[in-house]
Parts: sequence; C-alpha cells; structure tokens
Amino acid sequence: MPIKQIPDALPKVQLKSPPEMRADVIVIGAGPTGLACAIEAQKAGFKVISIDKGCLVNSLFNYPANMIFFTTPELLEIGDIPFSSANPKPNRLEALEYYRKVTEHYKLDVRQYQRVETITGGDNNFHVTTCDRLGSVYDYTCRKVIVSTGYYDRANLLRVPGEDLPKVLHYYREPHPYFDNDVLVVGGKNSAAISALDLWRHGARVTLVHRGPKMHSHVKYWILPDIENRIKAGEITAYFNSTVQEIAPDHVVLKTPEGEITLHNDFVFALTGYHPDYDFLTATGIELSAEQCRPVCDPITLESNVPGVYVAGVIVAGSRTNEIFIENGRFHGQQIATHLQQKLNSTA
Repeated sequence: MPIKQIPDALPKVQLKSPPEMRADVIVIGAGPTGLACAIEAQKAGFKVISIDKGCLVNSLFNYPANMIFFTTPELLEIGDIPFSSANPKPNRLEALEYYRKVTEHYKLDVRQYQRVETITGGDNNFHVTTCDRLGSVYDYTCRKVIVSTGYYDRANLLRVPGEDLPKVLHYYREPHPYFDNDVLVVGGKNSAAISALDLWRHGARVTLVHRGPKMHSHVKYWILPDIENRIKAGEITAYFNSTVQEIAPDHVVLKTPEGEITLHNDFVFALTGYHPDYDFLTATGIELSAEQCRPVCDPITLESNVPGVYVAGVIVAGSRTNEIFIENGRFHGQQIATHLQQKLNSTA
C-alpha cells in the first residue's frame, strides 16, 4: 500500500491585519445620516471610524422586502454621489446598493456588528468600548464622537400580557408566510396600512385595530383611500377607538367601544412605532428634554451638552420621530463637520 506523502508545510491561514483603534472622530451608527457624517468629517481631513451594532444601513435592511420609499432618489443622496433609479421612487434594494456604493467610493472605515457598550473620558480623549457577535471586546480612542443611532430597532411596546409570544412581531418583512392565516395588525399609520394591504392581497385574513377614531392623517395620500376602501368593503376588518388587552397563543382580546371581544388569531403585527435608545444617550451624559426627550444640543453645531459629543439624524427630534428623515438628516454631517474643523484644527 503506497505511503501517503505529507506536505512539508501546511497552507498558511491569511489573517487580517490588526484594525486601527484610534481616530479623530468615531461615528456611532452607520445608517444614511451616520454615513453622511463620516463622509463630511473625512472630507474635512479627519480620520474617521464608523461603528454599528448591525450591518451597513441596518434599519433600511430591516424594512419590508418590497418597500418603496415615499421620496425621490435625489433626496436620499449623500456625499454628492448621484442616486440613479429607473423608478420615480426608489425601492429598498436600490437604496441598499446605493449606500454600499457610496461607502466603497469613500473607502469608509465601517466596523459592522459591534455594539457600543461604553463611552468614557472627555473631550479630545474619549474611550469607546464595543463588543462583537463573538464576545470580543474592542477599545477605541478618539477626540470627538458623533451619535447617529436612529430609532428603528427599538419598538414601542403594547405592554400587554402575551406580547412576548413568538407570534408577535414588531417588524413586517413580507406576506407569504401568513397566507390563509388570521393576522392582527395593530396601528393606524403608514406601516400598519401598508402591511395590512399587503397581507390581505396575499391571502391573509386581516384585522386592524387602532386606538384612534380613524386611520392617521399621516398615512400617505395614495395609500389612505386604498385602506379605507378595503375596510368599507369589509375585506379588512377594522376596530377603531380600540386597543389590545391580551394576546394568547390562539386568540387576542380587544377592548372596543362595544366591549371586550375575543378573536381567533395566528399572528400579531404590533406596528405602533419606534423610539431612540434614550438609555444609551443618558448613559453618555446627554441630557434629554422633559416632554419630548430631545437631546440637549446646539441647533447649529449639533454638539450636545457633553463637550465633544454630537448628535445627528432622527435622535435630534427625540420622540417626534416624524420630524427628521433621511431627506433632512443627511445635512447634519455638514453642520457637524464645519464645527469639527473649527474645534479640532484649533487644538491640533
């Protein structure tokens, strides 16, 4: 029997070079506004590292699979890079590709899947500690910090018994798994209306419940008649001035003007909105306004009450998340970069 030859040397494993852990500016959040902030700071001549607990533009990735934006491509542009689309309103896949290309174009240093645990130190000498999916800990140092963490990954909870059941979802992706099932959609704004219509059109039996007297006025003008007509025709059952009282494995209990009712139910989409991570902001030392939880910051420079820590994007609006979108949040990077040039260059 021939003897198997053993190679002199095994192939070497290609290891990554140790990542750079020092920067002038660390941007927490790699959504469209966070990327815009990184681009503008980099253009101003500063070394920038971006960190996100998820993937690049994680919130957009978690949007419904077939979502179409309510705006035109040019209003989603960052870094002076044109957003080309064959459609008047771009879709989710086009947006994901666009922001990938922008990141590649500017060679942005984005550390994905790292959750920021702590921010310590002070102006011009911050220490940022993160943890990745494998439990590895990373310690960064920087001179300035920009917080652009968005809000889409923190759902407003119903706070009712049964909300922790696996059948309860706070995000809607696609309709196919819910064909021929009894589905409850909770909410009265765009997400609820769009999801209810999509589910119904793909064979789900849809019930909608909303605490208000009718669908919200913020529902887009081309969607509102559609959902109202489906409700009027009885194709989607709707309970207004009503709330969810309890969720069970095979049913839900609603409180309606006619009293409590019990409905057979397979899945619940609690699409009641989202909010910023207030605990993270306050742990950083940022003060929040009493009523709307807006971070205390200079309206021009966006520097918070913590010297050297800036806020950007929708978190600037606190609980009023309908005030800031990609369309206006993308300009926060320019405001911050202008102030960074004044502050960092004067201390260089």
